[in-house]
Amino acid sequence: MGTSWWIREDINHNEAGILTLNGQSVERIARSSGGPCFIYSAPRISQNLERLKSALCGLGPKSRVLYAMKANRFLPLLTYLKMSGVDGIDVCSPNELRLARQAGFAENEISYTGTSVSNADLDIIAAHPDVWVNCDSLSSLKRLGQRCRGREIGLRINQKAGVGYHDSGKLNYTGATTKFGIYEEQFDEAFKIAAHFGMEITGLHFHAGCGYLNSQLENFRNVLHRALPFIEKVPNLKHVNIGGGVGVPHMEIDKPLDLSAWRLILEEAFGDPPPFSIWMEPGDYLVKDAGMLVLEANTVETKNGRNFIGVNGGFNLHIEPAFYQLPLEIVPCRIRSGESVEVTVAGNINEALDIFADRCQLSPVEEGDYLAFLNAGGYGTAMSSNHCMRGTFSEYLVF
Repeated sequence: MGTSWWIREDINHNEAGILTLNGQSVERIARSSGGPCFIYSAPRISQNLERLKSALCGLGPKSRVLYAMKANRFLPLLTYLKMSGVDGIDVCSPNELRLARQAGFAENEISYTGTSVSNADLDIIAAHPDVWVNCDSLSSLKRLGQRCRGREIGLRINQKAGVGYHDSGKLNYTGATTKFGIYEEQFDEAFKIAAHFGMEITGLHFHAGCGYLNSQLENFRNVLHRALPFIEKVPNLKHVNIGGGVGVPHMEIDKPLDLSAWRLILEEAFGDPPPFSIWMEPGDYLVKDAGMLVLEANTVETKNGRNFIGVNGGFNLHIEPAFYQLPLEIVPCRIRSGESVEVTVAGNINEALDIFADRCQLSPVEEGDYLAFLNAGGYGTAMSSNHCMRGTFSEYLVF
């Protein structure tokens, strides 16, 4: 029923005007949940994974797609990814490491990429000798060596070049001086520390940003070329982990990332084929557009000439619109007749920045209706809080 940019085979309004996901009524699931809920499409996740694996196929020695758990740690979703053929999982804390093991990932299928790593963290890593570790500081490298002499490891580097959605500075991790990674002037010292403890550096890792699309591909090219001086200094390099950051459309003006053009940039920078394996650790690309947050409209009224819709969840359930200006597409779960209206959609948290969308166009909404916030599959529940003690939500994986 319409030509909206977000419509796919798995998500659409049916002939009765009811929003469905994989043929199931979104409103019905939301009503049965009794409160805010997140719904994820299992088929969409596997399609996204297959698309990425196909793009990497044949690019050098065996490439690996490792899911970044920090995007979404819903246990059924993790298990589904494991069963769908993801090559492994990237974690960034001891508790994520434990959860990965509980979800069925073997130690040699887990990559640990942390920052500001404590001794307690390192003790847990030492207890998992087959987990791959990327050290992002000289300090953590030295303290890991004290615990794990002779271990094969990777270094997380910072090549002073980043890339993010719509060139956002907030989503650019390595374009300025940041806490992430080992800089070029520290690189020789890192090898000396590793040699002192008998550790061999055979992997490099960098994560340059979040959500980049076609218009940022030149920045991605620059990121790769700025990594080459590091790559040339590693004598027995087995793999380069290019991190995550591959994005999905958030708005009508966004187009899906051209993975063919993306692959050509990898080939140009690293060779065709490259002499090492390429790893990557997408989170958003696999799960973001497979998920939605569904909330009930409890307040519909005009204040000072401005139309407001208040909903029963806030930015504590999904912080990206408020913190990173990453929009969620808002779709009524039931189409009502009438012209679209300019509205501001506000959450139920007593903070001024708790606005999901400012002055957007929506078809008529009545109190008691449900709204679906698309692209909520990544960095929603994983970053949620109990602010104002409104942190309760349900999660569903639908097939």
